Amino acid sequence: MGAGEGRISLDGVRDKNLMQLKKLNSVLFPVRYNDNYYHDALSSNDFTKLAYYNDICVGSIACRIERKEGGAVRAYIMTLGVLAPYRGLGIGTKLLNHVIDLSSKQNIGEIYLHVQTNNEDAISFYKKFGFEITETIQNYYTHITPPDCFVVTKYIAQPQSKK
Repeated sequence: MGAGEGRISLDGVRDKNLMQLKKLNSVLFPVRYNDNYYHDALSSNDFTKLAYYNDICVGSIACRIERKEGGAVRAYIMTLGVLAPYRGLGIGTKLLNHVIDLSSKQNIGEIYLHVQTNNEDAISFYKKFGFEITETIQNYYTHITPPDCFVVTKYIAQPQSKK
């Protein structure tokens, strides 16, 4: 458990606090997200969370649930971020563990995301949780440099039988 673990709480994103997610994203990420992003974030229910440290909103994770060909479901992490002064306190870990645990409980066998190829902090963060680089996409980003990204994926072993 991180040093500040007891002071970290998560809350769902709803219409009434959606502006907190929008404000965080405007500070954390070099891209602007459109209405489709926020629609997906709201419709993913428990897979999108705001993180609070001592009741101050300091981070978030937003996911989209996707159905693959063949019917398998996977979670796509659209964004995960924590404000710089609050990094290293276990907030990102708590957010990511929430999505990993929820995926496992809901028999979602795969979680993935795109990470800019030069974002070494993010790459090493996800690797600590068992994510691996599964693909490189050239020119994925149109308005930031470098434009290339890695697809980073975690496969979650599913229980063989329920009951």
